[in-house]
Amino acid sequence: MLPTPPPRGSDPGCFSRVLMDMRWGLVPSWFKKDDPSKMQFNTSNCRSDTMLKKSSYKGALLKGKRCVVLADGFYEWQPQSGGKQPYFIYFPQTKDTDEGKEGDEERKGWRLLTMAGIFDCWEPPTGGEMLYTYTIITVDASKDVSFIHHRMPAILDGDEAIRKWLDFAEVPTQEAVKLIQPTENIVFHPVSTFVNSVHNNTPECLTPIELGAKKEVKDTPSSKMMLGWLKNSQEGSPQKKENDLPRWTSQFIHSPSPKKTSVDIMQQWLGKEGEPAAKKRKA
Repeated sequence: MLPTPPPRGSDPGCFSRVLMDMRWGLVPSWFKKDDPSKMQFNTSNCRSDTMLKKSSYKGALLKGKRCVVLADGFYEWQPQSGGKQPYFIYFPQTKDTDEGKEGDEERKGWRLLTMAGIFDCWEPPTGGEMLYTYTIITVDASKDVSFIHHRMPAILDGDEAIRKWLDFAEVPTQEAVKLIQPTENIVFHPVSTFVNSVHNNTPECLTPIELGAKKEVKDTPSSKMMLGWLKNSQEGSPQKKENDLPRWTSQFIHSPSPKKTSVDIMQQWLGKEGEPAAKKRKA
């Protein structure tokens, strides 16, 4: 998810958001080779403490190319003597109760993780369709999950944090980076090593297990919502194939390029050089 400039002739303070497919692993706009796979370094994740120092991210960040990466959650592996134990980490899930019908709970849907990212647009030196790519910003792990791993994605918790991160014209870079902090508002549970294979993309990847016994355990409110949502989504579409099931964070979108309609929307703004000009304030 990323911001777009307003249509010509409209209120300059009116910015909208666009959902786009991008390839995970940022390719800087200045990369000169004809094949992004020839990059000598990994740009899937970007450390918050060096993102304004490394040339791969600094230019894009200073130009306001900030985005939000959406996912059901993310997996992290805890090192153990017998191998690594995977955990699924996600936002706490809630239900709204209809006061008119006692005991009737309405599920609003899964609350997606909203992770801070940086994107860029690379054009092949010999010409061709532009490639949009992104990186996920990482921070030190919060206290609750630090026993699993020492790093975690920078999570934007709430609409206001998302608005400020995307509002490149109103919120300058130095102010926006203050939003990049560890969050404690997450929950997690251990899952089967079934998730270790990239070929597996089924609800079993998310089912809570009991460590040691490797048996299913009593669901927490959040995990019960998650499994119920998965079950309902499958029952509502019996003809779905396995590959059509929701993708988890361990399998981010790797689309070769975004749709041309999205490219057209972003083209003019992305071609500009320098820091984005501040938008006019309403009188």
